[in-house]
Amino acid sequence: MLRSVLLAAAGSAGCRSLVERTPLTRPLVERFVAGDAVDQALRVTAALAADGRFVTLDHLGEDVTDVATAELTVRAYVELLRRLADHGLAGHAEASVKLSAVGQRLPGGDRIALDNARRICAAAASAGTTVTLDMEDHTTTDATLGALRALREDFPWTGAVLQAYLRRTEQDCRELAGPGSRVRLCKGAYAEPASVAYPEKSEVDRSYVRCLRILMEGAGYPMVATHDPRMIAVAAELGRNRADFEFQMLYGVREPEQRRLARTHRMRVYVPYGDQWYGYFMRRLAERPANLAFFLRSLLPG
Repeated sequence: MLRSVLLAAAGSAGCRSLVERTPLTRPLVERFVAGDAVDQALRVTAALAADGRFVTLDHLGEDVTDVATAELTVRAYVELLRRLADHGLAGHAEASVKLSAVGQRLPGGDRIALDNARRICAAAASAGTTVTLDMEDHTTTDATLGALRALREDFPWTGAVLQAYLRRTEQDCRELAGPGSRVRLCKGAYAEPASVAYPEKSEVDRSYVRCLRILMEGAGYPMVATHDPRMIAVAAELGRNRADFEFQMLYGVREPEQRRLARTHRMRVYVPYGDQWYGYFMRRLAERPANLAFFLRSLLPG
């Protein structure tokens, strides 16, 4: 129930205004977001790389409703990728891109988003790194996978994200488990109807294991995005060579476990940055009640 309320608040303009105006939220936001500017994101990336971890960078923003903002997002990614190369970090970091941030919601948005994603992928190729297309709510899944197929014609390394809480994901895993395919498997963080998504956590967990087995038995490169110790243990026991898959976790979540995994496996940290942090932040609160309790305590006087 609480998770549903928080996810609904993620789409509320009124809640967004309230949270963004509250200065005491900033310390908790900074736990999950690397900063507002690319310089801050680069400093975090360099520190994680020095600690043996890899990075995927998300320039925050979603559900863009005008062409100018989509263009600014593309330029931000192009600058990010250029500077990763300039700082010698392209071998340790890639970009994660939400298609709704580059125009998917606009009229004719599928074409606009695809063209913009191509520009970002071209910048990644020039920098010597890769791009993963983030997945959003279920209404965008088919369009995002269509864009993925088109991008892979020129950029075969383009990564996909699949969400285990969707009922369709086992079949999507089978279709994307081929040679060279990079697939990040996560549980999912959007409010979805029971007609398309498993409503119970136990069902999502079982789906995650089934999907993980499909990817690990396939010929692609699985990216195991989870903070769940049980899922980490399942992945480690499935017999894959450690060079043939990686773990992924969110910036600011389970830092000791990230460092532990980095000593024995490839460990990649999802690092968001930028001033459009509200939606991302609310989804992080929805995932863990402890985060919400910390946030509410920060609002109390004294």
